[in-house]
Amino acid sequence: KKEMEQQQTNSPDEVSRDWVEHVDATIGRLRHNVALRKPHDLGWRRTQLIQLRQCIRDNQERLLESLVQDLRKPFNEGIMELSAALGEIKLALGALKQWAQPTRVAVPLLQMKGLSHAYRQPQPLGVVLVISPWNYPISLCLSPIVGAIAAGNAVVLKPSEVSVNVAALLSEILPQYLDSDCFAVIEGAVQETSYLLEQKWDHIFYTGNGAVGKVIMRAAAEHLTPVTLELGGKSPCIVDREVDLDIAARRVAWGKFMNCGQTCVAPDYVLVHRDVEKPFIEAVIKHVHDFYGKNPAKSPDYGRIVHQRHALRLKRMLESIPKTDIILGGQSNAEERYIAPTIVRADLSSSLQVMEEEIFGPILPIVTYTEINQIVAYIRSRPKPLALYIFSKNVHNQELIMNMTTSGGLCINDVVMQVAVPELPFGGVGESGMGVYHGKASFDTFSHMRSVLFKTTRFDTTTRYPPTTPKKEKVIRTLINVTANL
Repeated sequence: KKEMEQQQTNSPDEVSRDWVEHVDATIGRLRHNVALRKPHDLGWRRTQLIQLRQCIRDNQERLLESLVQDLRKPFNEGIMELSAALGEIKLALGALKQWAQPTRVAVPLLQMKGLSHAYRQPQPLGVVLVISPWNYPISLCLSPIVGAIAAGNAVVLKPSEVSVNVAALLSEILPQYLDSDCFAVIEGAVQETSYLLEQKWDHIFYTGNGAVGKVIMRAAAEHLTPVTLELGGKSPCIVDREVDLDIAARRVAWGKFMNCGQTCVAPDYVLVHRDVEKPFIEAVIKHVHDFYGKNPAKSPDYGRIVHQRHALRLKRMLESIPKTDIILGGQSNAEERYIAPTIVRADLSSSLQVMEEEIFGPILPIVTYTEINQIVAYIRSRPKPLALYIFSKNVHNQELIMNMTTSGGLCINDVVMQVAVPELPFGGVGESGMGVYHGKASFDTFSHMRSVLFKTTRFDTTTRYPPTTPKKEKVIRTLINVTANL
């Protein structure tokens, strides 16, 4: 909340004059080259994507080390970030020519079908601003950049200042590989971001929390700038009684506690059928111990909270939970940015902070239910989540959740993995975000689909032109009737 208020009140005078002049010159340079249509060229786009891929490969160890420094991210989680970005680049390089092609659409009879043609032509938007988050500071930074470059835009990247080591590294290495005429990295905190938001952009792509998302929308409205907001929320996970409990527990434990719970699509809380509550909890505890040992603080596979401020927030959240409701974990050390994998009991009517706010940390509330219609009603009464999960072998229950709820994404019998399918658009709905990206969806997000109609000049019927005569009226009525009956 303090960050949001600062973004609204800080003025450009609070950043240095040299920094402002640098930013103004950078944006001016990018706009100049967009006016020359430099990034429009497909060859240029391919070259930049290849260069970005080479940047990741050449600097793989440094990138992984920066993730360790900021989040103590283990190797397998760090390499997933790099592979996600490389996968987006591979898909874009393979499909770029097809994506950039105009798409023909049908021409109606009244438009001289057969002698005229129409199509949708993807066009670059111009100069776009990408504001990336700190929780997956490489993949969630590079993936939208891939789409922006593939669509032929100039890009300004503003990495999160919270993941300080990743931001510094990206600021160093990306300009060494990408064309500075059309790409720039601008570092900064709240004041610098506020100044950036005052500038005119052709699109703003933001990943983060809803409070800052509102600030960005207000700033974008001043210039009528379109935005993509990848936000978050409380993503429910349903565990039915007809389920493979061991697989469900293992996948939930993995998805919740990877990256120390700092994943926007992590299961925020579990709704488990009362008949399987006890064995499910026991299985989750077993898998947490299998993953991280009896003392996760010493595990090389368990990460840390990104900043002491966030660790203190989670510590206060833990302190608000009655000790009798803590099933596993509960230990914390804010100075070390450590929050233990924690499982707590809760209920749907609870006013506890863990059931009211997005947790964004390694605390997993478990709620029991008896009737699936009860939890459908509960989910529908809440803001639409970014992700929704159900573990069930019951096809009826799967379809009930699919048809009677709304969410950014839905995954059946797994968690998180829906975001690893590049061909599936990723994004929220309602308070969990607006707009989508990944794969071709990223290309479309950073493109304007211009409608184009080519009309023949071989002849020009006078029927549509004034004055209207009885003969013309008869022809028009006949054509309308014919068209309506086709």
